[in-house]
Amino acid sequence: MASVERTPMLSAPLRRRLVHGGLIAVAVIYVGALVLAPLLGIAWATIHAGWDAWKATFQDPTARHAYYLTGLITVITVAVTSVFGVVVALVLTRDRFPGKAIVSAIVDLPFAVSPIIVGLMAVLLFGRGGWFAAWFEAHGIQMLYAVPSMVLVTIFICIPFVIREVAPVLQELGTQEEEASKTLGASSFTTFRRVTLPNIRWGLLYGIALSAARSIGEVGAVLVVSGSLMGQTETAPLYILRQFEQNGDASAYIVALTLALASIVLLSGIEIMKARYERKRSR
Repeated sequence: MASVERTPMLSAPLRRRLVHGGLIAVAVIYVGALVLAPLLGIAWATIHAGWDAWKATFQDPTARHAYYLTGLITVITVAVTSVFGVVVALVLTRDRFPGKAIVSAIVDLPFAVSPIIVGLMAVLLFGRGGWFAAWFEAHGIQMLYAVPSMVLVTIFICIPFVIREVAPVLQELGTQEEEASKTLGASSFTTFRRVTLPNIRWGLLYGIALSAARSIGEVGAVLVVSGSLMGQTETAPLYILRQFEQNGDASAYIVALTLALASIVLLSGIEIMKARYERKRSR
């Protein structure tokens, strides 16, 4: 009988390395195609536009105001979501109360709701004939087509980021260190400042970074409530939209690149800080 040749089988370690390498390749290709390629395309478009386009963009008063307004909204949003995000995360992880599951689900609502719908909610609440419009008008406060409504919708959209970054860290830490601190006579505030906050700082920083990046790039809800008034309620993303509509592609690409770089620098800075901290701790 003719002998049957057998194909040599790959060893288990070699198969694992091949599978691992294949998964890494897929991940790199996926990230490159969806993130790096568009970003490199925008960078190339700004380089191709030349220095004159950069100079004209940054000398444009409406562009500078758009940057300022985006920065102002981001700072306010980060401050509010950081404070209340930590408070809500503590309540969800440390307390038991009726309806806790419902509150936890509501926290994730901004992830599921379109930003356009968030803007329409604000119009329903603060627009002409809205639920709270009369009260604000009586006190001389303009909500729609003004900064207050732009800040409110941005805060609503960014609420979950700090909570969902801090809550898992609190669950993993448990309450032993906090209880020990209170047993030694520390007040609740001292325990939070000296024990809880240092333990959650990286989760909090990641939540802040994500909240800031989301705030910087928010378009839909802000577009609905701002009216996109040039030089008044026009944020940097809205400036980009207007430039595209008016064939100002070079300025749009330049502003888009600067916003993307701001988010990248923020996230990369936190990663670098954490890596340095881990290296010092391991010594």
